Amino acid sequence: MTGAPVILHVRTRTGTDGFNRPIYSETTETVANVLIGQPTTEDISSSIELYGKHTEYMLGIPKGDTHNWEDTTVEFFGRRWRTFGATIEGIEANVPTPWHRKVRVCQYE
Repeated sequence: MTGAPVILHVRTRTGTDGFNRPIYSETTETVANVLIGQPTTEDISSSIELYGKHTEYMLGIPKGDTHNWEDTTVEFFGRRWRTFGATIEGIEANVPTPWHRKVRVCQYE
């Protein structure tokens, strides 16, 4: 199995506005070898119950990746998607595949 490149929109805090709210700038980075998979029926129903969102895909994040994948925009298959919920992470040394974290993705337009 091999993953695909995914464009990750990285937000960096650059300051605060007049109401003391954070201001962010956004850059894009391509992350190689991200596994893009279909969610199980259980993944879909639990995401609707917990977050009110429909899981379209599950992304397998490669070992060694240090990006923040929570609540961010990603691009693959020529479309924009939004990650949501907590990142599900296994102990890197105990997972036999090249991917040790999972993140849920919903449609974003």
